[in-house]
Amino acid sequence: MPSAAERTRTLVQSTCSAVLLVPGLDALRPDQLMPDARTVDTDGDVLLAFSADSPVVRAATHAQADELAAVLEVTDVAPVSVPHRIRGRAWVSGWLTRLPHGAEPGRTMLRLEVGEAFVDDLWGAEPVEADEFAAAEPDPLSEHEAELLQHLHAAHSAEVRTLRSLLGERSGGTAAVPVGVDRFGLRVRFTGVNCFDARFDFPEPVRDVGELRRAMHALFDAASR
Repeated sequence: MPSAAERTRTLVQSTCSAVLLVPGLDALRPDQLMPDARTVDTDGDVLLAFSADSPVVRAATHAQADELAAVLEVTDVAPVSVPHRIRGRAWVSGWLTRLPHGAEPGRTMLRLEVGEAFVDDLWGAEPVEADEFAAAEPDPLSEHEAELLQHLHAAHSAEVRTLRSLLGERSGGTAAVPVGVDRFGLRVRFTGVNCFDARFDFPEPVRDVGELRRAMHALFDAASR
């Protein structure tokens, strides 16, 4: 299974919605706290781009001589229609500073030096140390996950439903929705009278979409036998 650090790094570098929580800016609208872009540098710090006139940028500028504490909160919502769509959240806390350059005109780049992190998702709730976060890599499928799940749900819903046979239970009337996919396997949410998730692990971790396609065919073949 992916480590807590890998899951956190994946969420931070994904397209999930995120807000930067800064003391003293509690009255701002959520959209004023949303970075325009975010990435993680080679040191494991989170780089956040904001409009140059953003209140967040002003706060970071005025606090340059001090340490401004901040928390990046990332919310992960399933890209397919399914009950209980929030798949998880991650919080990355640290100290915010303004970079002297590095953003395009009209935007300012801020650095969040990571102190610690915490992830609460479908795998469970776990803390993450700063060095673990820095060393982790995002899941190789994360960039394509939304498109992959939507394609599975729209074009292969019958095959996904047959995966229930691998659980030793059969129920023809239960809907099955692919709710998550990563390099280790596929997560399916079965809905109906009872709602539950099941993980279907790949024989070995996949590295790209091509290997994922072969792993999915192997899963469907096993379910059809």
